Amino acid sequence: MIQKLHDLDTALFLWLNGRYTPWLDPIMLWVTERNSWFPFYAVLVGWIIYRYRKQAVGLLLTIIAAVAMGDQLSSSVLKPLTGRPRPCHVAALQKSIHHILDCGGQYGFVSSHAATTFALATSLWLLLGRQHPWIRLAFGWAALVSYSRIYVAAHYPLDVLAGTGVGILSAVICTAVYTALRERSARQRLS
Repeated sequence: MIQKLHDLDTALFLWLNGRYTPWLDPIMLWVTERNSWFPFYAVLVGWIIYRYRKQAVGLLLTIIAAVAMGDQLSSSVLKPLTGRPRPCHVAALQKSIHHILDCGGQYGFVSSHAATTFALATSLWLLLGRQHPWIRLAFGWAALVSYSRIYVAAHYPLDVLAGTGVGILSAVICTAVYTALRERSARQRLS
């Protein structure tokens, strides 16, 4: 059963990775690089501070905790635990993949990019989505960054899907803790 799942995942990876065009390569390289998004993060932090003033510290700490949890679960727990090589490290795939980036670490399950971007998008949505429906666009950004990892041959689709789950779970946990602490604090002020 696991071998069949791996074979399906590999076939889907080869199909998706094979849907490349040379003009898209530099765009996907830019999308997949973490440093490309620092201006976006700076604007986001500035907007949260400006818009939420007193609440900003709690909101930002919650978002940071969700992203850090997603990153650590994927990089420090699941990758070493599963030991699944990235497709760009599999010798049998080398002639079949479109590889445009240094391969990175040995293991790929789960995608840290997917975990961190979906942790950010989900925590933003859970914390601020009711007041700002446009925040749902962050899920499109997270999906694009996650797909870029398949495009550059760093991850299988299942790596990305599992990373998405890790990121969403991390955000749900961290925002639930934040909400519980805020409610407890509000009750104590009323007492």
